[in-house]
Amino acid sequence: MDELNTPEDNALEGKLQQDVENTLSGNDNIPESNLDFKNRIDLSELQEGIALIKGEISKVIVGQKGMIDMLIASILANGHSLIEGVPGVAKTISAKLLAKSLDVGFSRIQFTPDLMPSDILGTSVFDMKSSEFEFKKGPIFSNMILIDEINRAPAKTQAALFEVMEERQITIDGHRFKMDLPFIVLATQNPVEQEGTYRLPEAQLDRFLFKIDIDYPNLEEEIEIINREQALQGGTKIDKITAHLSKEQIYKFQGLVSQIIIESHLVKYIADIIINTRSNPFLYLGASPRASIAILKASKAFAAMSGRDFVTPEDIKQAAIPVLQHRVIVTPEREMEGVTSKQIIKQIIEAVEIPR
Repeated sequence: MDELNTPEDNALEGKLQQDVENTLSGNDNIPESNLDFKNRIDLSELQEGIALIKGEISKVIVGQKGMIDMLIASILANGHSLIEGVPGVAKTISAKLLAKSLDVGFSRIQFTPDLMPSDILGTSVFDMKSSEFEFKKGPIFSNMILIDEINRAPAKTQAALFEVMEERQITIDGHRFKMDLPFIVLATQNPVEQEGTYRLPEAQLDRFLFKIDIDYPNLEEEIEIINREQALQGGTKIDKITAHLSKEQIYKFQGLVSQIIIESHLVKYIADIIINTRSNPFLYLGASPRASIAILKASKAFAAMSGRDFVTPEDIKQAAIPVLQHRVIVTPEREMEGVTSKQIIKQIIEAVEIPR
């Protein structure tokens, strides 16, 4: 004989039945507390720091939210960025503002046609007192390096950056010198001017995590820029910026970003995109495995900036174009037709099935 249900059993059964009916009818009145999922990684301090940096930069820069997001993401992913745009669109000032909003060492190097590798890295000088050679460090020995007009210097000077950008160290006269971490290079270049410039080799382009394109501001932003300049009354823009994040905090945030979770099917999604660049008939050169790692790191940074401790397909799609557009080469035939690498990458992303 079945046991009689107690009042508690009847109440529980009634609640379960009501939940089922609500679900079937689309009326999911589930208490909000039951949906309060918490991140496995505490990203609150990271998000507060990002908000402070964005607030400081927005005191001077009008619009350009995409550029600012990518610059911050490159720092979180411990990667370098190449900023490209016509003169006067705030490439250099944006990099300087970002550096000043961080409590880290900053060094600016203006690339010119007569610049030598020793002008960047440093050189050994003979000390008459000790009768020994002493190494004098160059401006590359800092945390945040702004290289202005990177395509103005010849190939031998550009090549001096290969080791330091990839390995965070330089080797001179058989001695190895490690960089103080974090070490981030932000470089600018003008895509319009060709006279007196030297195209960056593919090996150097591949060392940049992002290539960030800066467009002209719209009408409202242009008006705001003019009004802000008028309000300065002879003051200096950069004086408004306050440093917030220390080297230790940045290093900590980079460690948190590296712990962001990515599922195996999303790893395959990244690999599918990269493989498609190598087999695309419109591309002469596809992306390298370094590009796969770059998308992985960048998508983790974008996830952390959104307050999530896991990567979504949208994070990967957001990272794909700035990571890949400078790493692939369009075939000469398509280039003559005006097809760009960005357009081809967009087509590849749309063609690759998004995992669910």
